[in-house]
Amino acid sequence: MDQLICQVKTSKLLQENLPPTRDNDVKVQVRACALSWIDTKLLSEIKLEKELLPVGREISGVVLEVGRKVTFFQPDDEVVGILPLDSEESGLCEVILVHEHYLVHKPEKVCWAEAAGTVRDGLRAYTALHYLSQASPGKTVLVMDGASPFGTIAIQLAQHRGAKVISTAYSLEDKQYLERLRPPVEGMRQLLVARVIDVSNGKIDVAESCLEETGGLGVDIVLDAGVKQFKAEDESTLKSQLLPHKHDIITLLGVGGHWITTEKNLQLDPPDSHSLFLKGATVSFLNDEIWNLSNIQQGKYLSILEDIMEKLSRNIFRPQLDEPIPLYEAKVTMEIVQKNQARKRQVIQF
Repeated sequence: MDQLICQVKTSKLLQENLPPTRDNDVKVQVRACALSWIDTKLLSEIKLEKELLPVGREISGVVLEVGRKVTFFQPDDEVVGILPLDSEESGLCEVILVHEHYLVHKPEKVCWAEAAGTVRDGLRAYTALHYLSQASPGKTVLVMDGASPFGTIAIQLAQHRGAKVISTAYSLEDKQYLERLRPPVEGMRQLLVARVIDVSNGKIDVAESCLEETGGLGVDIVLDAGVKQFKAEDESTLKSQLLPHKHDIITLLGVGGHWITTEKNLQLDPPDSHSLFLKGATVSFLNDEIWNLSNIQQGKYLSILEDIMEKLSRNIFRPQLDEPIPLYEAKVTMEIVQKNQARKRQVIQF
């Protein structure tokens, strides 16, 4: 955490030491920067850990200057993007240099905070529901913790694709929020979530509820928010107490189903694998950082970001954002984010 705090303290000073704009660089005046949890273990594993970790990678802003080989942007363009994992710069700087292949145009009607606050969750939702699985009409999608910033966007994307959505809620407030979600069409009273499973009291069986909702067939796509793997597991937080067991996920999966997991250390025993084999089901790991780990994915990546902005401009995506935060509160806010204590997306606005 000290690494992150130091970066927040010094980020504003970095703009004074910006190197000259290189051929493919875009100089951006940052207008908003979203704060997301930093996976320090992942950075260490891929040899990117450093003394100071840049804070805030999702940015929106105005182009000030472009390098001589930049073809997609010109000064005064409004842009949005995600800084790469190996970025030396923090999105909390007022002016930064970004390679043009990490940016797309921001629609004029989309505000700065919404653009920066949606791009990461939108990328994760597309990765899960378009590339790792295919949410489409006739399919049932279970989104765990649907009231989280990521869960909200995933629900909206799945419903837009015509899928039936089931979601879990960790509190009465979350349940009420999910039950109020509606498509962005005036006069349409259809619910975005066909069934909300309130697991806050620990008495509701998620697998049983899903099988009941699907007539015993099971769900086609499960997007988890973590799972319990062992009976004697750490339950020090309320959320960890409410997580489903991995056996519940396997039970509620339908034939040919897809389990998209955020559990990076998932362990499947032979009986678990055999159950998945009998169902012809698949397990995929959701890691949205893959897009920038190989240049071969660059075209798809930029296409996803453009589509996220287009859906945001049409109100198909309506993100879970907290009120914009001034820069001087970035340090305290980042501590909350890094401890996973923020229930809405936190955005710093300049």
